[in-house]
Amino acid sequence: MPIFGPIKRKDLIHYLRELGFDGPYAGGKHQYMVKGEIKLTVPNPHQSDIGRDLLARILRQGSIDKSEWEKL
Repeated sequence: MPIFGPIKRKDLIHYLRELGFDGPYAGGKHQYMVKGEIKLTVPNPHQSDIGRDLLARILRQGSIDKSEWEKL
């Protein structure tokens, strides 16, 4: 069960796949993942974890509720 906090990019992609997203696919400056009509931008790899604020924006863009995220 992922907590709502800092997370590694690899783990973020894993959990998004569990939620039904496909990808990541290359596109422009960032990769993205797709689920139906939703196109979710995934941050580029970097040395530190994805912070809580960025995670919140990603989940909001993907129409993922915080409680749904924590149930994984």
